Amino acid sequence: MSAWDTLDDRLRPVVQASTDEYARVRPALESVTAEMEASLRAVFEDTPVKPLFIASRTKSVESFRDKASRTLPSENPDEVPSLLFPDPLRNLTDLVGVRVIMTLPHEVDEAANLIKRQRAEFDCRGDREKDIGSIESGTYGYSSRHLILRTIQNETVRKFHRLLEPAQKPNGSYLFEVQIRTVLAHAWSEIEHDIRFKAGDPRAWSPYFDRQFIATAAMLETVENEFAELHERYEAVTGFWDDEGEGAAPLTPNRIRHVWMTLLPHVNRKAGDDWGWAAELLAAHGLKTTMDLAGLLQAEAITKVRAALDHRYSPGPDRLLDDLLLWRFGKKHIDLTAEPEDAPSQPRRESLGRRYRQMQLYRAREN
Repeated sequence: MSAWDTLDDRLRPVVQASTDEYARVRPALESVTAEMEASLRAVFEDTPVKPLFIASRTKSVESFRDKASRTLPSENPDEVPSLLFPDPLRNLTDLVGVRVIMTLPHEVDEAANLIKRQRAEFDCRGDREKDIGSIESGTYGYSSRHLILRTIQNETVRKFHRLLEPAQKPNGSYLFEVQIRTVLAHAWSEIEHDIRFKAGDPRAWSPYFDRQFIATAAMLETVENEFAELHERYEAVTGFWDDEGEGAAPLTPNRIRHVWMTLLPHVNRKAGDDWGWAAELLAAHGLKTTMDLAGLLQAEAITKVRAALDHRYSPGPDRLLDDLLLWRFGKKHIDLTAEPEDAPSQPRRESLGRRYRQMQLYRAREN
């Protein structure tokens, strides 16, 4: 049941008059909407911030009437209630709305900041996080960044103002709303809006619907966090292959630990361990940069090493790194890192020799 359906009969003529006026000027407002969408699309051209899509809408006449029908509670039941928006054509800032849909949560902030910097076109008059279910209360809901922008000397807005108020000098300023959210939050809010707010009969609502929406919102937050972590890992790994940036960073023990934990977090060792041993092994073969190590820790090589040696126990970083170097450099690795051939005791040389022969047999079978 809409606000219009329950509106006090004494207020209906006023609201209907506003609605009729809105219906008259709405085609001109649609032109404003189209221009605002085009302007925001242009904002993202030639920038690394790329929305999945941008969409816009001009509030429908029915939706306008419903929102214009909202009232404030009256202390005296006999008094006429007050309209929440006494002049809705000028009070409402969401008659024109643009949605900017991003992939990941951090991109929402990037998009908002980029839009707010377009001061020649827009003046940001509001910026808030809209979250149905706040972190502070421990509940869940969709999150969305809402900007209220004011156009600056826009000619399409001037045409709309001339139609709306012919006696007034048009200034080209108009407030509209921009919602920026992730694609997952967008999907959640669209489904939630269709079921919760467009329900035909309020008696058909079940409390279990609320419970399911809360549960899906919690899952949504978890999925977004996982995607954000995946993106951060992707950015880090990509950086390892930049020979003019992260890829050129020297392999200190701490750097080796960082690269290893990014690429192979499942092959772990105690956090306080010293990785100086790894630096020595890599330096023996002239591997001194981050890119050198990233090139060594390739999934295909690791898979083949595991298959060749058929480890009874999952190897830690020390053993796996040693085996990967042996796989790549063969006998040279033994000569550079094991005891001299004439040493009285040669446990490392013997161990490396056994593993090297296993690798040779595996390669022969594969060929």
